Amino acid sequence: MADREFEIALWGATGYTGRLVAGRLAADATLRWALAGRDRVRLERVREQLAAEAPHLRDLPILLGDATDDPASLAEITARTQVVCTTVGPYARYGSHLVAACVAAGTHYCDLTGELPWIRRMIDAHAEAARAGGVRIVHCCGFDSIPSDLGVWMLHDAARQRGRRLARVDALFGESSGGFSGGTFASLLGVLEEAQRDPAVQRLLDDPYALDPTPHRGGPDGPDARGVSWEPRVGRWTAPFLMAAINTRVVRRSNAVAGYPYGRDFRYAERMTLPAGVLGLPGALAVAGGTALTGVATRWPVLRHALVRWAPKPGEGPTPEQRARGHFTLRLLASCDDGSTLRGRVGDKRDPGYGSTAVMLSESALCLARDPLSTPGGVLTPASAMGGALLARLRAAWMTWVLEDAG
Repeated sequence: MADREFEIALWGATGYTGRLVAGRLAADATLRWALAGRDRVRLERVREQLAAEAPHLRDLPILLGDATDDPASLAEITARTQVVCTTVGPYARYGSHLVAACVAAGTHYCDLTGELPWIRRMIDAHAEAARAGGVRIVHCCGFDSIPSDLGVWMLHDAARQRGRRLARVDALFGESSGGFSGGTFASLLGVLEEAQRDPAVQRLLDDPYALDPTPHRGGPDGPDARGVSWEPRVGRWTAPFLMAAINTRVVRRSNAVAGYPYGRDFRYAERMTLPAGVLGLPGALAVAGGTALTGVATRWPVLRHALVRWAPKPGEGPTPEQRARGHFTLRLLASCDDGSTLRGRVGDKRDPGYGSTAVMLSESALCLARDPLSTPGGVLTPASAMGGALLARLRAAWMTWVLEDAG
């Protein structure tokens, strides 16, 4: 693929997150890349905005195709690039033909999806062909699920170097501030509506090992945390974490597709933490109640309509000022097979869903295009596809990935 015209084709640069990713890629004057999508006028507008800051991009190539009504148009695009990087969701609506085209063309792929049923369909449809062709199809390359997935990989690597193996990791998402985009809401609503229509999808969402390779093996983990509890190791209250439904499945798939380096009895759980002070317990109870009510609201047409009216529309998201105030911290508490412990911390001083996500997706695309990865092809996860190479890139991009202590 080194002889291909482009290293990266960015699909979806006209959307909210796509524009942020384009801005990140534009900073590399040596990168051979192109904007891709179906609306030339809007793509040209993005190119003009990029060129205002980086004049060398005045002639940035534009590739036209239609991922819904003209899937044949994707063949030429995917054949001209080493990597397709896409921000266009809901992926169940706009992503399937693009993944298929990448597998057929032998082109690596990365996206931001958190749509578990769709990922399962892509695994079932393309895992064998991608593996045979050496093609890396990598979902979940944003806030869901790189901090979780690569954070566990970081602890695994530290344990391995000490001659140990992970037995359990608890991931605690704590102090954070960030906005919510219309595209993210549309994807979440789409998954919930699909589950309401199809009981099989609901069963899949309830399965802790929903993304494991088939035949399905399962493991020791049960349902995601739903209640409130006290976590003495950090001195904080905990509540359910909304993104655990996808993050935990991605971490477990990383372990499975890599041949169980964490062990076949490895356990993983995610929760959200709140302060220990007088507002901590009421806050945790409010989060738990709000999470439950959101699920209920999506099942009632009147309440669902109200949520849709309240939420930002696709293409909308937090302002630059709001993104500048964003940040997140993830604490990882690990127990090893010999009884010892490890602690890690992942964080960023950018809006997690958009500032940090733009960094994580763009570095994932660059990693797939430029780094000498030794991993096999397949429908993979960030950790199983890129591991230490991506970790090094994200550290260089000023994200925090540290091993804090060991016992």
